[in-house]
Order: sequence, then structure tokens, then C-alpha cells
Amino acid sequence: MSLVNAPLKRTGGAAPARANATVRAMQLGQHLIVLLLTAVGVVRAIGDGTPTPAAVVCGIAVLAWHTAGSILAASAISNSSRLVVWWLLGFAVIWLAVVVVSAEFVWLAFLLWLLAGHLLPLRWGLLFSGVVLAIVIVAPILHHGNTSYANVLGPVIGGVFAFGISRGYLQLLRDAAERERLVASLTNAQHEMAELQDELALAQRHSGVISERTRLSRDIHDTVAQGLSSIRLLSHAAGLRVTDSEAKLTFSQVESLASDNLGEVRRIIAALAPAELEADALAAALDRLLSRVAEETGLQVELHADASLPLLPTEVEVALLRTAQSALANVRVHAQASRVVVSLIDADDSVRLDIIDDGAGFDASEWDHRASEEGASSYGLRFMRARLRELGGGLDVESAPGEGTAVSAHLPIYLGPEASSGQTHRANEETL
Repeated sequence: MSLVNAPLKRTGGAAPARANATVRAMQLGQHLIVLLLTAVGVVRAIGDGTPTPAAVVCGIAVLAWHTAGSILAASAISNSSRLVVWWLLGFAVIWLAVVVVSAEFVWLAFLLWLLAGHLLPLRWGLLFSGVVLAIVIVAPILHHGNTSYANVLGPVIGGVFAFGISRGYLQLLRDAAERERLVASLTNAQHEMAELQDELALAQRHSGVISERTRLSRDIHDTVAQGLSSIRLLSHAAGLRVTDSEAKLTFSQVESLASDNLGEVRRIIAALAPAELEADALAAALDRLLSRVAEETGLQVELHADASLPLLPTEVEVALLRTAQSALANVRVHAQASRVVVSLIDADDSVRLDIIDDGAGFDASEWDHRASEEGASSYGLRFMRARLRELGGGLDVESAPGEGTAVSAHLPIYLGPEASSGQTHRANEETL
């Protein structure tokens, strides 16, 4: 079993890229330790009078079992911690068998202590190491009938040293894996923030285009269209008063020309007027958005829009549409939902947009508690709330693990200059 690979499987992560060279060096060092300790055991066992074939077979058994463990660590089945423990116990049994053949193989206990600290929980690792230490101390007595202080103190110091190094290195690996997880989380957050900043910039540009188109259509309506309408009415009235046939023809031509140009101006105004000036523009945009989400993800979607909802200012419609886009993006990425219901509600002096899913949910109370901390909460929800607050509204989030999520955005229905002009534009257009 590889001293390095196995713990990585157990901690569920990988060492950072900059530690790859260190990991490879540790793996190579472990194999060299096995070869060196086995060779020392075989040579000393032969020198102590053990038959050469028996000593060589013992060495081969140790190396074969360790090699099998290295292959196991590199395979998918090494994810099983139980299999790893059984491998270690098998290694201990083989080691005990070769120690019975010759006490010189006690040198391999150093490797067992390293593996115990790496592969076993602390309590069981200490127990395992204690049993190995007891065998190391008793083996010389059983083979030679005596021992020395060196044969006792040496293994004790070596065991503590090996077990401590193993546990310390395991903690370093866990810390490295945690650092990599945090770096990956930060990178993902940065990418999400960059995407949302791009979305915000696009929304701002879109809002600016809508405002400019609205201004142009309003100005054309209030100047050119009104002027042509007045010319048409005056020409018609003057034509009725005059008796001269040439003058009557001239006034008729002026009236006809004014009517034709007024029709062209109406067409230009209709082309310039943004979709947000239509009473059901927001509901239609939400319907198209939900249809696209359903087509791409297979989600069941529903839209409920109050028929009594009045004409909304452009900024309000844009903010609510962007909120819906961000909330539905969160549903697609995080919620694992099967159904989404969107409601556009007329709440007297305000408008409310509710988005409810039946997905996995999350701890909303913890999110609210951490929302004021820099970088602590979801960037999507933070940007939605910030955008709504700029217009005097807010965002409420209700969720619990396993119970879905409800996001409610609310904005006041205020009639600023742009909204007022939009209503005037519609009313006047109907009279043209």
C-alpha cells in the first residue's frame, strides 16, 4: 500500500499542484525504505544462521505483499477504507511470520508504524503500534533467550518517531487539500462575480438604450407628430372656409401631405418605442424566459401575472426581468428542482415578483446572517438585492434544506418623468 496514495483517497482531495514533486518523492522514499529494510533483514537473518532459502522467501513475501498494496492504492477499489485496513492487517501477519523465522526482520516494524499512523484512526493506530512494539521487544527474547536496553529503547524511540511523522504528514496533506478546495471555491466565486458584472453592465447598457429610444419617440411625438397633426387640422379647417377652387385644392394637398407624413412619423415612433412601453411587456418577456428555461432543462414552469398590473417604469421592468433571469439561473445551477412557479403581483403601490422552486433548498437564515459579510453570501443574490435596493425595493429569500426556495422581489410603482411621459405618449398616440 502506498504511504502517500492511500491517505489521499481517505481525505477526499489531492495535494496542491506545487506539492506533486514532494508526493512523488515520498512514494519513492517509501519503496526505498521497504527494499532497504527487507534487504537488511534478509542479510542479517542469513548471518544469524537462518537458512538462505528461508530468509530469501521471507524477503520475497514481504516485497510481494507491499507491491500488491501499491497496486491496490493506484486502483479504484482503494477507495474502500475497510480493504485498506485488511491489507495492513495482512501485512502485519506476514511480518509476524517472518519474525518467527528470524528476529532480524523486526526492522520492518518501522514501516508498519509509518503505515499505521497513515492508514488507521488515531486510537486504532496507537493500539496497532503498541502490539507491534510488544512483538519487537519480545522477539529477541524468544529467539536468543535474552535482550538488552538498546533492543527496548531503540524500538520505542523509533516507533514514536515513525508514528509521529506519519500523523504529521497526514495532517499536512489534509491541510493542502483544504487549501486547494478553498482556492477552487475562490476561483469559482471570482468567475461568477465576473459573469454577473458582465450581466450588470449589459443590463445597464440595455437600460440606457431603452431610455434613449423612449426619449426620442417622446420628442418626435411631442414636436413633429403634434406639428403635423396641427397642420392637418388647420388645412382641413381652412379648406372648408375658402371658396377659391385653387386655394381649396392647395389646402387639400397640404392636408393630404400632412396626413401622409404623420403616418410615417407614427411608424417611426412605433419602431422606436421599446417593448417595455407595452402594458404586458414584462409578462411577455417572463413568459419567453420561462419557455426557454423549460426547453433547455425540462423544468415544469408556470407564470401567473395579475391583469390589473399598471404600466411600469422602464427601470422597474428591467430590474424585475434581470432579477428573474438571475434567480432562474440559480435554479438551473444549484436547486436540482423539477418545477418553478413565477408570479407577477399587483400589490397596490408596489409590484412583487415571486419565484418559487421545489428544489434542494438551503439554510436561508444562515445566508441572511452572513449577507452583510464581504464575500460571504451568494454573489447572485447579493447583486439582485443591491439592484432592487437602488430603486427603493428589496429582496426576500425563504428556504430550508430539502424544502425548495422562494425568492420575492418587490419594487414601488412610482411614476418618474420617464414613466409619466410614457403614459402621456400612449394616451396622445391614441388621439392621433
